[in-house]
Amino acid sequence: MNILMLHNAYQIRGGEDESFDTECRILRDAGHFVETIHLHNEKVEETGKITVALQSIWSGPSYKLVDRRLCDRRFDVMHVQNFFPLLSPSVYAAARRHKVPVVQTLRNYRLLCPGGILFRDGRVCEDCVGKMFKYPSVLHACYRKSRLGSFTVAAMSGVHALLGTWQQDVDLYISLTEFARKKYIQAGFAPEKIVTKSNCVHPDPGIGLGDGEFVLFVGRLSIEKGIGTLLSAWDRLRPNCVLKIVGEGPSAEELRACSRHTPNVEWLGSKTSSEVHDLMGAAKVTVFPSEWYETFGRVAIESFAKGTPVITSRIGALAEVGEDMRTGLLFEVGNAEDLASKLKWCFDHPDELKGMRLLVREEYERKYTADANCKRLVECYELAAGLSLRNVLGKVTSLYTTQ
Repeated sequence: MNILMLHNAYQIRGGEDESFDTECRILRDAGHFVETIHLHNEKVEETGKITVALQSIWSGPSYKLVDRRLCDRRFDVMHVQNFFPLLSPSVYAAARRHKVPVVQTLRNYRLLCPGGILFRDGRVCEDCVGKMFKYPSVLHACYRKSRLGSFTVAAMSGVHALLGTWQQDVDLYISLTEFARKKYIQAGFAPEKIVTKSNCVHPDPGIGLGDGEFVLFVGRLSIEKGIGTLLSAWDRLRPNCVLKIVGEGPSAEELRACSRHTPNVEWLGSKTSSEVHDLMGAAKVTVFPSEWYETFGRVAIESFAKGTPVITSRIGALAEVGEDMRTGLLFEVGNAEDLASKLKWCFDHPDELKGMRLLVREEYERKYTADANCKRLVECYELAAGLSLRNVLGKVTSLYTTQ
């Protein structure tokens, strides 16, 4: 297939950026032609925030860019990973002009929540879900703590809801989990236009030994990621092994200050994917304590690929990805005491924890390999394109029943 892949990268590289690179790579490895349009948020300062705000609703430059690419080559499908803010929904209109099917991956909750994460003031928030104009986000300054910025994002989603963009200009949405899919359906998106396809880890990093005397956290250092709960649990336990923390983010300095008197906490900052995988392979356990509705949980499956069990919060998609006492342990979201008890179980049962490693690796091999993911991705493209009524009907059944 000929695929045009679009992505607007973030200033701080995260899971969405990693998934974009991975999907391009696995499709090319399988023999498909993939051309990319890859913009980066570093251009926001260069372009000017007011201009970017206006163009997030409709970007003439992005429309022309996509239009030119579609004039130069015939594509079977256009796959949009993240369009906000530089690409904008105008890219859908360019594809429609050329009659190219559009697939949109729902990597966050931006179309339901201007903040993108359904989280506010330290708790899950669904005040804007289902509203055409998401005024609560403006009142609470949910987007970058700015009422003006929140108004712009709310205007973008509201204008295009009014125009029917989300319903008419996107042929198929890909949700990463069934939980996230249900959230979009709850907000009014057509169930038959949203299918589920997970992320994958590629290349396969190989199973690790789990021989390191440390527990690992990998993620953005911000309140919704639950790192504060983890530090509180660690302070309760004060174990002999080390808690290694990989990542950067807006709460980094505050979190480091809070942990100043907590022993055995090592802040590693940013690491490359290869370095993260080495750490995961050696760790006793990876802790993924998020307190928001993660759309997937890439850290968990990377840990699975290394054979390292994961302690994760029992919330949203995380409870869907993890399985208690098989791939790790689940704890009550935001409950430091419960998390401490799960960590203590790991320290007190080293043989049982080690015995989980093969089961964890099997979970990766069963669900999250490149081959399985690429096959499912192409099925999504074929469904969007409607190659034949028979294939469409058959694949709808398969996509909804197969994980």
